[in-house]
Amino acid sequence: MQGICLKLFVSESRLHNGMLLYEWLLEQAKEMGVLGGTAFRAIAGFGRHGRLHEEAFFELAGELPVEIEFLVSEKQAERLLDLLKSENLRLFYVKHPTEYGVSA
Repeated sequence: MQGICLKLFVSESRLHNGMLLYEWLLEQAKEMGVLGGTAFRAIAGFGRHGRLHEEAFFELAGELPVEIEFLVSEKQAERLLDLLKSENLRLFYVKHPTEYGVSA
């Protein structure tokens, strides 16, 4: 199948409407009829401020990046991005054409 790979990046402790933002995004996508989505927690990363966040015993919880990924139609990708705009959520995202399916 041809579609869109939509990746959204958030801090693991960021909240929206009283929920972890990545959980909220997964729930919203599910309600929109998206067939699946996955949240991946990073072991290290840095963002626009250049501060490195790493998983270590002394690291404060909640600062690592989480990537939320959806394989969707163009229409579903636009609906998800429109939702972010309507909720005033400014998130970094990557959207690119992709081919996906199930191997035989």
